[in-house]
Amino acid sequence: MQFLYKIPGYALLLFGAFCLSWGGFIVRSFEDASVWQILLIRSVFFMFALMLFLLTTYKKNTINVIKDAGYPALIGGLVMSLSFIAYVYSMTITTVANVVFIISTQTMFLAIFGYIFLKEKISFICFISIVLAMAGISIMVGDSFFSGSFLGNIVALAIPINFSILVMIIRKYKNLDMVPAIFYSGVFSIIYGLILSDSYSFSNHDLLMGFFLGVPQLAFGFICITIGSRTTASTTVGLLMLTETLFAPIWVWMFLNEVPPNSVIIGGVIIIAAIIINSLDKRKAANA
Repeated sequence: MQFLYKIPGYALLLFGAFCLSWGGFIVRSFEDASVWQILLIRSVFFMFALMLFLLTTYKKNTINVIKDAGYPALIGGLVMSLSFIAYVYSMTITTVANVVFIISTQTMFLAIFGYIFLKEKISFICFISIVLAMAGISIMVGDSFFSGSFLGNIVALAIPINFSILVMIIRKYKNLDMVPAIFYSGVFSIIYGLILSDSYSFSNHDLLMGFFLGVPQLAFGFICITIGSRTTASTTVGLLMLTETLFAPIWVWMFLNEVPPNSVIIGGVIIIAAIIINSLDKRKAANA
C-alpha cells in the first residue's frame, strides 16, 4: 500500500471525496438499525479495513507507527470520531443536500484556520475560486436548505469544523504519518456504539450496508484524504472536497428517487468551474 504515498495529493483527495459522497445514500439504505447501531457496525468494518491497510503497509512496524504518531494522532482521532457521530445522526434527521451543503463550508474553515494557525497565504485566484464554489453550493441546495431539521443542520456543522481541525493537525505535523489518527477515530467510535446501542443484532441487509459504509465509503475515503492532505494546501483541500457535495445528492436522486431541482445541476457546473480555476492557479504557481 506504500504506492498511495507516491500518488499526487490532489488525486487522492478527489478519490477520497468521491468515496465519501456515497455516505448519505448508504445511511438511508439501512432497514432497521438505529443511529448508534449504524455507527457501531460502520466503525467495526472501518477498523477491519484500516488495520488491514496498516498491516499491509507497515507490517511489523504497525504498532510503532501508531505509537510514533503520538498525541497529535490521538487528538485528531478524537476530533474525527465526533464527526462520525454528527455525520450519521444528521443524515438520519435532515436531507442529504442539507448535510453536504454544511459539510462544504469546510472550505471557509480550512482557509481561515490555515491563515490563522499555519500562516498560509490565499492567492487572489484561489479566493475567487472559493467564493465561486460556495456560490455554486448555495445555488445547488439553497432551495432545500430550510426544509430539513434545524437540529440536524446544527449537528452537521460539527463535521466541517472537526475535519478542518484534523487537516490543521496533519499539516502542522507533516513528518508524522497521521493515518493512525483515523485508527483512533475508529476505536473511539466503536466505544460510543457499544455503550449507546440498544441491541447488537443486525439483519443481513444492514450488515451489508455496514460493510459498504465502513470499508469503501469511510476507510478508503479517509485513508486517501489523510495521505493527500499532507502535501496539499488547506484551501485546495477544502475545494477538492467539494466533490463530495457535488455527487452526494446525485446518488440519492439516482437510487432513492430523491429528485434534485435544476439548481443542483447549475450549482454543480459552477463547482466544477471553480475546481478547474483553482487547479490552473496551482499549475501556474508550480511552473513559476
